[in-house]
Amino acid sequence: MCKLCWTLLIIACLAVSAMVYKFIISGETITASDGRQALLLEPGERNLVLAEMRMFLTSVQAIIQAANEDDAAGVAKAARIVGRAAQEAVPGSLMKKLPLEFKTLGFDTHTKFDQLALDAEEFGDTTVSLKQLSTLMQNCIGCHAGYRIDAMPVQ
Repeated sequence: MCKLCWTLLIIACLAVSAMVYKFIISGETITASDGRQALLLEPGERNLVLAEMRMFLTSVQAIIQAANEDDAAGVAKAARIVGRAAQEAVPGSLMKKLPLEFKTLGFDTHTKFDQLALDAEEFGDTTVSLKQLSTLMQNCIGCHAGYRIDAMPVQ
C-alpha cells in the first residue's frame, strides 16, 4: 500500500479516536472549584438530570417504607419505576455531554434498581431488598461526590 494511503488511514483513525474520546468518554465537563467534575448542561438538560435524581430519591423512600411494612410487591413496584426503562427518555444530545464514568454509574444504578425489583418479586425478602438498596446507594454517594451540574456558559 502506498505511503499516502497509510498516512490517510492513520489520520482518519486519529480523528475517529478523538471524536470517540470527546463524545463518548470525556463528555463536556470542567473541574469545578470544589474539585468535582462539573457537567455543563443546557437548562432543559439540567432539569432532566435533576428530575431523574429526584425520582431516585422518591423511589428510595418508597422502597424503605415498603420494606418496613414487609411489602415486597411495594418494594418491586417502587424500584421498577427507576429501572433501565426510565433511562430511555434521555436524549442522545445529553448523553454525549456526560463523561463515561457518569454514564457508567447511571446505567449501573438503573440496573441495580431493576435487580432489586426482580429479587423482591422472586424472593419476597425485604431484608435483602434493604441490603441491596444500601449497596445501590453507594452509586448515588459516588456520583454526588464526583460530579455537580452547572449551567453551560453563555457564548
